[in-house]
Amino acid sequence: MADGRDVLYTKTNCLPLHDLPRWYGFMAEKTFAFVSLGCPKNLVDSERMLGKLAQGGYAPQSNADGADVVVINTCGFIEPARQESLSVIREMLDLKKQGRIGSVVVAGCLAEREKDMLLQQVPEVDQIVGVFGREDIAEVVDRAVAQQREQRSLFRPAPIRALEDTARLRVTPRHYAYLKISEGCDRLCTFCAIPKMRGKHVTKPMEEVIREANELAADGVRELIIVAQDTTYYGKDLYGEVRLPELLRQLDQVPNIEWIRLLYAYPEHISDELLDTWAGSQKIIPYLDMPLQHINDRMLKRMQRRVTKASTVDLLGRLRDKVPELAMRTTFIVGFPGETEADVEELAEFLKASAFERAGVFTYSREEGTPAIKLDGHLPEDEKQARRERLMAVQQEVAFAWSEKQVGREIPVIIDGPDPEVPNHWLARSIADAPDIDGLVRVKGKKLSPGDFVKLKVTAADGYDLAGRSIGQPW
Repeated sequence: MADGRDVLYTKTNCLPLHDLPRWYGFMAEKTFAFVSLGCPKNLVDSERMLGKLAQGGYAPQSNADGADVVVINTCGFIEPARQESLSVIREMLDLKKQGRIGSVVVAGCLAEREKDMLLQQVPEVDQIVGVFGREDIAEVVDRAVAQQREQRSLFRPAPIRALEDTARLRVTPRHYAYLKISEGCDRLCTFCAIPKMRGKHVTKPMEEVIREANELAADGVRELIIVAQDTTYYGKDLYGEVRLPELLRQLDQVPNIEWIRLLYAYPEHISDELLDTWAGSQKIIPYLDMPLQHINDRMLKRMQRRVTKASTVDLLGRLRDKVPELAMRTTFIVGFPGETEADVEELAEFLKASAFERAGVFTYSREEGTPAIKLDGHLPEDEKQARRERLMAVQQEVAFAWSEKQVGREIPVIIDGPDPEVPNHWLARSIADAPDIDGLVRVKGKKLSPGDFVKLKVTAADGYDLAGRSIGQPW
């Protein structure tokens, strides 16, 4: 059951393999397993690396045991993510020591941010490759398998144009896929180290995005999930203006795509043009992931968010007016340096008033190299945790009440797969549910398949999750 608390998409086991793409049609001599940690943007990078390895003559497998090499695409965003990455690295190194796997390659954000730390703390790692070295992953793995340790790392500078994401070996179910439209971030939020790891914002050209979307649709994708560090900034660096509305209008024309879901929107660039595009689309579903981080003006200024409480409240009103039945997800940071009890109370009242259908609350993490670490007023961990629990209790009440209101309604859902616990039942998602971070819908019905859209009569609510029976096609 999803608990609505976590927005970090994490795969702690080796990635499962679904249908292999059409271009994968050779016999490979070497095998590899892959672990992807962190967010959906990192998962896109993982799928690209999987594809490069498969094209390079390596056969993927779902279990680490017996693999010639295990690649770990790490997350380095905040301390808990770094510790999880280190834990997985050590787990794989233990398997290597036991002779159950051949070599270990560490890739991704933690490698980019903490190369020296990795070489010191886990010297048994065979190769390390940074975020922008992913295109060279086959070469790096070749060196690892051959035990060529004279050059143990590969790092590339941040690109001046977005890297390609085609020819991915996808590990999501065939019917949905993440579509990354840009790389990096120009925001200078004082708590965030992502620009140091991912570089400045670089837009993927629109024609490349559309070509990739068409390839995904031809491969069976019916739900496109748009991701980037800042989706609403799309186009600014390349075209001199924000062009997300135009991109969405073109994506709206891609055949066979039924749902387009927007994640990682920044409130500053949600324009009237974007809202009009949304309102006129049959495919852009009424769901928006828009991290707000706080609502108190002093906190927003210290975080360098470039929005105010008044502008945020106005935007939420325009969103609700323009996009009927909108389900909104957001995230907040509590325990930021200088936060007072009054600030937390203001945030709690805002949560109640705004009635976000989905929300996550995180405690502030002290990150080396970020401006916030030098601010005064740092709080103890137990106080930060107490504030988080207090706000999540408020949000849980709001979310559970929303779930109860769905009982008796007829809503469209997309089938993800069979329910492993109950015969003739399926696990699905509603418009309000992004994969892995939101709720689930349990569907009673026969002769369904992953990727089917059905109309659901909601019969019960269980916290963040819903249940019901299939009553036909949604349109």
